[in-house]
Amino acid sequence: MTETAVAPQRSASRAFWLKHLHQWHWISSALCLLAMFLFSITGITLNHASQIEAQPVVQRQQASLPAPLLDQLRHYAEQHDGAKQPLPASAEQWLRDTWKLQAGARPAEWAADEVYLALPKAGGDAWVRFALEEGSAEFENTDRGWISWLNDVHKGRNTGSVWNWFIDLFAVACLVFCLTGLLILKFHAAHRPSTWPVVGLGILIPFVIALLFIH
Repeated sequence: MTETAVAPQRSASRAFWLKHLHQWHWISSALCLLAMFLFSITGITLNHASQIEAQPVVQRQQASLPAPLLDQLRHYAEQHDGAKQPLPASAEQWLRDTWKLQAGARPAEWAADEVYLALPKAGGDAWVRFALEEGSAEFENTDRGWISWLNDVHKGRNTGSVWNWFIDLFAVACLVFCLTGLLILKFHAAHRPSTWPVVGLGILIPFVIALLFIH
């Protein structure tokens, strides 16, 4: 095959790959847009978490347990003393009716005289304690503000499995965005001499900073 015949073939192949790379590049960038913005902002707030003051708001509530539920919890505590087991359905229903709490089958810490249920959440904390001797329940909710909430969302802390799956998918979309961008740079590098020096600088700067200033 002559050189004149090979050139159009190479040009067609280059056009084919560039078309598809650009397509995947803009699709991945569109999917990443809002999440990338969110994660960039929360990256700054996380980096300066000690300098951003948070004023936790703590709310406490108490209630008396109905006699049938108290008897059931006492019986359950005798069977599961020292264990970690979810609350019975009746106790979960009582929490929903009383404080609109969703226990979600989380394991509670059972003892002969009390039951403790941790209810961690993004941007705060919460817990419920059933005092079996007194026949009462105590609920405490701590809200550390929206910046703390955003920071926990960034880390996937106490955000649930659906958000954790989203973070994984978002990370894959970011990889597609970066790799397609790199390949597009490769195709245009011949006509843009500064391409690889700039790419190399982008790799070298964080590497040098990490090597010299992270201890």
